[in-house]
Amino acid sequence: MNPPRIVLASTSRYRADLLRRLLDDFTCIAPGIDEIARTGESPADRAVRLAADKARAVADRPDMADALVIGSDQVAELNGVVLDKPGDNATAHAQLAASSGRCVHFHTAVCVIAPRDGNRREHSFLDRTVVQFRPLDAATIARYVERERPLDCAGSFKCEGLGISLFERVETHDPTALIGLPLIALARTLRDCGVTLP
Repeated sequence: MNPPRIVLASTSRYRADLLRRLLDDFTCIAPGIDEIARTGESPADRAVRLAADKARAVADRPDMADALVIGSDQVAELNGVVLDKPGDNATAHAQLAASSGRCVHFHTAVCVIAPRDGNRREHSFLDRTVVQFRPLDAATIARYVERERPLDCAGSFKCEGLGISLFERVETHDPTALIGLPLIALARTLRDCGVTLP
């Protein structure tokens, strides 16, 4: 039996770079879904729903019947408030100022949809990572945002880059989860789906 073709339901370069640690051959397809939060939805539930919505949006395409599709979503939360991708400098400054000296919770969900015996099976999991920020003054924040430009990252930092210097500590089961794709759990799921990994 030939291994399934693998599709990442994302155009995130960060997730694609992470997946390349596990796989040489996969395709990226934009899921094209509405990522608006629902009223009363917790950050963790939002991440789980959006990961599944992304995977299903791609898996439901007529030409994807034989594909293994990976969807993922991450939601950052500070005291119950969601920190979306900032998009501009002012928002990035505000997010980092609000996070200064505090803990931010990151909920990273993955949904894998795999073909099996003519049917599809869904495998989902959720990683929770807690980042404790060190106290950050306005000058530190300005230098960081200017240098790294983290405008497309939830929480306004890149932990794989200079953003790591903003932290006191990170509490996690999987260091790749904070970047956007928990590879330990994903590797386990891919093996369960018949994908050969070292």
